[in-house]
Amino acid sequence: MTYKTDIEIAREANKKPIQEIGAKLDIPTEHLLPFGHDKAKVSAEFIKAQKGKEDGKLILVTAINPTPAGEGKTTTTVGLGDGLNKIGKKAAICIREASLGPCFGMKGGAAGGGMAQVVPMEEMNLHFTGDFHAITSAHNLLSAMIDNHIYWGNELEIDQRRVTWRRVMDMNDRALRDVVTSLGGVTNGAPRQTGFDITVASEVMAILCLALDIEDLQKRLGDIIVAYRRDKSPIYCRDIKADGAMTVLLQQAMQPNLVQTLENNPAFVHGGPFANIAHGCNSVVATTTALKLADYVVTEAGFGADLGAEKFLNIKCRKAGIAPSVVVLVATVRAMKMNGGVAKADLGPENLEAVGEGCPNLGRHIENLKSFGVPVVVAINHFVTDTDAEVQVIKDYVTDQGAEAILSKHWEFGSEGSAELATRVAEIADADMANFAPIYPDEMSLFDKIDTIAKRIYRADEVLADQKVRNQLKEWEDQGYGNLPVCMAKTQYSFSTDPTLRGAPTNHSVPVREVRLAAGAGFVIAICGEIMTMPGLPRVPSAEAICMNDEGQIDGLF
Repeated sequence: MTYKTDIEIAREANKKPIQEIGAKLDIPTEHLLPFGHDKAKVSAEFIKAQKGKEDGKLILVTAINPTPAGEGKTTTTVGLGDGLNKIGKKAAICIREASLGPCFGMKGGAAGGGMAQVVPMEEMNLHFTGDFHAITSAHNLLSAMIDNHIYWGNELEIDQRRVTWRRVMDMNDRALRDVVTSLGGVTNGAPRQTGFDITVASEVMAILCLALDIEDLQKRLGDIIVAYRRDKSPIYCRDIKADGAMTVLLQQAMQPNLVQTLENNPAFVHGGPFANIAHGCNSVVATTTALKLADYVVTEAGFGADLGAEKFLNIKCRKAGIAPSVVVLVATVRAMKMNGGVAKADLGPENLEAVGEGCPNLGRHIENLKSFGVPVVVAINHFVTDTDAEVQVIKDYVTDQGAEAILSKHWEFGSEGSAELATRVAEIADADMANFAPIYPDEMSLFDKIDTIAKRIYRADEVLADQKVRNQLKEWEDQGYGNLPVCMAKTQYSFSTDPTLRGAPTNHSVPVREVRLAAGAGFVIAICGEIMTMPGLPRVPSAEAICMNDEGQIDGLF
C-alpha cells in the first residue's frame, strides 16, 4: 500500500479560519491577533482574565531515548489530542515551535506526521509568527549593549575576560562556536574571545518559556548575569539597562500562538528550548492558558524522558505550580529493535528476540517516571511493518513493569486510531491517581541535585566534576542561587553521556565539564560529556533537498 507523505497530507488539510478554532476554547475574535487565516496569537489581556478559573487535567507525553528508527512523540501528542476530542472531551494540545537549525540540518519538521499533524506545517517549520527572530534579536541586543558599554568607557568596570553573555543565531553553524570579536582597530572596540549558541539554547528563550507574564518577563531579563568585575561581583542585564528594550522586542513573542490539527482541534505552539541543551518544554504561558480553557491539555517534553520529562517535572512544574495527572510514554517496535541491536536497514522483518532485548530502555523510563508519583501509560506508536507478535512482546513487558501499553494507530487513521488510548488516558486522569513531587528539594545543594539526577535517572555510578566546577557551584550557593533547580545538558541518545550506548546502561560516569548560571531563567546548567550548545550540520544537511517546486510549493521539509 502506498501512503502519502506528511507534506502531501498537510497540503490537503481542510483548515478552518482560526477564529473558529479559537471559538472552540471560548476565545473571542477580538482577542486573537491573526497571522493570515490559519494562525493567531492570543492576547495578554484575555490570558490575564482567565486567572482564578479551575485548571483542566494535564497530560504529559514523553518517549524512550530517540533512535534513527523514529518514535513519533509529537505525532502521538497530536493524535492523543485529536482522540480526546473524538471521544467527546474538550482538549487542547501544547507543543513547541520548530528551530530552523534542525529543520535545515537533520531532523526535518516538528509538526507531527501522517494523519496526526498540526497545520500550517510549512509555516510552523519556518518563520512561523517570528517568535524565534524576536528572541534572537533581544538576545543580541544585549550582546551589542554590553560591548557598547565597554567601548564608551566601561563605567561598570566589566572585566572583559569575564563577559559570559555570548551571541545566538537560529541555525546550526559549528564555525561560530568560538570566535573573536572587535578586530580591526580601536574604532571597533577591544578584541575578545566569545562565541555563538543556537537560539533555542539562549537564556532569553528559557525566560520567555518560564515567565508568567510580561512583568515577570522583564524582571527575569533584568536578572540575567552578563559579566563579572575583577572582584567577581556580577553585572546584571538591568545594569546595562537593556531589560526594557528586550521586553519591548519580546512583547508579541510572549503571546501564545494558536493553530489547529488536521482535525481542526486547537493547538498552542509556543517556545522552543531543546531538551538536550535546555529545558525542552513549551511555554508556561501557553500551558497554563490552555489549562484554563480546556478540560484536558496534552503537552510534550523534548527527546527522551531522561531529558525532557525530567526537566518538565523538576523545572517547569516546580516553577509554574502545575502537575501532570498522567504521563504517556511513547515507544515503537522499531525503536525497541534498534535498542536490541538491530541495524536501521534490517528493521523490517519480524524479530521478537530483538524487541525483547530492547525493552529494558523502556522499562527504565517507566520506573523513572513512576518515581515522580505519576501514573504511566505506554503508547505503542504503530508502524505498518509491526507484527501483532512484536506488539505483544512490548505489551507483556510493560505489564510486568506494573504499567499498561496501548497500541495507537493515529499516524494512519488519526483520531479513529487513537480513541482507545485517549479513553484510557482520560480515565486515569479523571481518577486523580497522581501524587506528583519533584525528585529533589529546593534546599539540596547544587552538586547533590546534579548527583541525584545522574544516579536516579541516568543510573550512573558517579558524577565526575573537577574542583573548578565544584567551587563554582559553591560560589553560586553563597550568592543565594543554591535553591535553583539544575538543567542537564546531555546527549539525547543514551541514558549515559555516550550517544552510542543504547538500552539501559549501568556502571557509567557522568562527566560535568562546565556549569552555567541562568539566573534570569532560574536554573543552573550542567554541561555533560561532549554536548554542544551550538550544533553543527551533518555531512548531508536537509537544506540540500529543500526548495520551491514548479507549483511554488515548498519541498524537502518532510
